[in-house]
Amino acid sequence: MTGVPASAAGGSARAKATAPAADVSDAPDAPGASGAGVSSAVTGRSSSSGPAAGSDTDGSAGKAPRGKKIAAAAVNQASVWNIANLLTMLRLILVPGFVALMLADGGYDPAWRSLAWAAFAIAMITDLFDGHLARTYNLVTDFGKIADPIADKAIMGAALICLSYLGDLPWWVTIVILGRELGITLLRFIVIRYGVIPASRGGKLKTLTQGVAVGMYVLALTGWLATLRWWVMAAAVVLTVVTGLDYVRQAIVLRRQGIAARRAAAQKTTEENQA
Repeated sequence: MTGVPASAAGGSARAKATAPAADVSDAPDAPGASGAGVSSAVTGRSSSSGPAAGSDTDGSAGKAPRGKKIAAAAVNQASVWNIANLLTMLRLILVPGFVALMLADGGYDPAWRSLAWAAFAIAMITDLFDGHLARTYNLVTDFGKIADPIADKAIMGAALICLSYLGDLPWWVTIVILGRELGITLLRFIVIRYGVIPASRGGKLKTLTQGVAVGMYVLALTGWLATLRWWVMAAAVVLTVVTGLDYVRQAIVLRRQGIAARRAAAQKTTEENQA
């Protein structure tokens, strides 16, 4: 009989049974490692480690967008409280304070009028800086776009109405200036679908002249200064009317150009569809 002892056969069988496990743990990519035992072992390892890695990846991928959205929302919320918007808020707060100072003690006390002038001057100065800061440092927000023109019209309108109420300024001057400001603002909204009417140099000069003239009327001036403020206000009224008419002209031209562009685009689309 030519055979091997049972112990030797059993030993070799046991060696063969344990060999694949050793190969898999030490050298999983070794050549010649084939068979159901090797593939199942490799598959078992990959399947056992796969879900864990996949679950970590899915969890991090799911959390990252939410974190980014929360961070972006926090940045957007914080951006509202920038220096430009704070100056605009300050102007809005100064409006009721200015009115109270103007009408204090009957509205003719030089001391109260001086304090009212200080509030008006601060409001006009901040108006010069908030827009510049917003454009220079990219601090433009939706709140600023809405609140800034409101603050401008509010402080100027409050000053004009108080002066006319006290008899220092004719009501027709207040009506002309406020009518122009409100009308041009409304006109901008009407033609905004066709484009934006840019601020002109005349408009900036008008704003400056109005601020100086109203500021001089807020102060209790006498003598030649009282005469000078009349001429400054006259110049402000003229600039108000002239620049207002210019804005109307620009709005008409802009609307015509916008309508012509839309018609041309519609005709081109029709021709392409027919072709």
